[in-house]
Amino acid sequence: MPVEWPLARDLMTPKPITVSTEAQVSRALGIMRAESIHEIPVLKDGRLVGMVTFDAIARRTNLPLSTKVEHLMVIPPFFAPTAPYPELAQQLLAVGLRGAPVLGKRGELLGIVSRTDLVRVLPDLAPLADRAILDVASPASLILHEEDPVSGLFNQVRLLEEHPLPVVDRRGHLVGAVGLADLGRVLWKREAPGRADATVASGLGEIRIATIMHSPPVTVGRNATAGAGARAMSEAHVSSVFLVEDGKPTEIVSQVDLLGLAVGLGEPSGGTSLGDVQIQITGLRGSGDPELLSEIDQIVAKGLRHIAHHARPTILSLHVSPHSGRPGDASVHARLHTDRGMFYATETGWNFFASVSGAMEELQAQVQRSHDSSRTRKRRGGRPAASEDEVPADVDVEEKLRQATGRDGNDAA
Repeated sequence: MPVEWPLARDLMTPKPITVSTEAQVSRALGIMRAESIHEIPVLKDGRLVGMVTFDAIARRTNLPLSTKVEHLMVIPPFFAPTAPYPELAQQLLAVGLRGAPVLGKRGELLGIVSRTDLVRVLPDLAPLADRAILDVASPASLILHEEDPVSGLFNQVRLLEEHPLPVVDRRGHLVGAVGLADLGRVLWKREAPGRADATVASGLGEIRIATIMHSPPVTVGRNATAGAGARAMSEAHVSSVFLVEDGKPTEIVSQVDLLGLAVGLGEPSGGTSLGDVQIQITGLRGSGDPELLSEIDQIVAKGLRHIAHHARPTILSLHVSPHSGRPGDASVHARLHTDRGMFYATETGWNFFASVSGAMEELQAQVQRSHDSSRTRKRRGGRPAASEDEVPADVDVEEKLRQATGRDGNDAA
């Protein structure tokens, strides 16, 4: 029986707060803080022309608050009121925004639909809510210490865009979390009364993370469902929950992870384009090197082309972490969403490229085995078990991915 997905008009926040292109960044920032939102639609002559995001402001710490928002605008995807849940999830994940506008037939702004809106109703959507939360958990790749200086967070803005980071005490026990909004409270100060220029506080090296983190952190049991995780996020008004062992954080589940469950569950498009596959790469040092990323993109694209012969890939998540062995070694933990379910792989090689290539080859082998097994069952007239295609082909690999942790968390994409 087809799922009746909620539509954009059912989920959106109507009549959202807006600003004009002439508004100053200080006004947009004030609205975001007061309303606890991360994006504001920008209008010109009453027509939507873009959005200004908290993330864009946070990355420009030396920008005067008197700057007009038109200089920081991004162009978001536009949703029709009838856009279904899977389409909303896929588009928001693809562009990396927390929210996007819903437009009427004449291009008028009707509302905003956000990740938070989608997560709020996820517990009521059985195809998503009943999944094990460990299926979508990501390694706690960067763990902060409460005594660390706040200044170090400026190198982690891209990771903070996705979810808050865990904060531990001297024993390694989870005591709090730090998100982009927490960092925003110390990003700017006025140089003098009446002046609106933004400067990074000179004493950030002396401010401890413990003074800005929010506590207690929200945790869920390792046997919880995705629906339970979504409910915990909504009730606590947070964008991530943590999984712990012996009081220590091991995995993070963010809104992005939960919404990934919906990608590919809408009406099939009739074919798969590699441009439709969302690729997330985290934990990679030197993420500003275009040659490095170009080489990885080529390896990933080659692997996805082979996988597309056997299944429709939708989201590929790669986490790179330094290996504790020889210098230069790296481990890659991969999670692939397809229309056949999710597949996991891990590979440790002598460099990034060898590890990525090995992980993609393992994913390809798993997907092909799943495809071949399905064809064999059909030829024999057998009926597959309902969940068989939804489990990873290699349970040991899945467990390695779940337990994988690293100290490097610089985002590469």
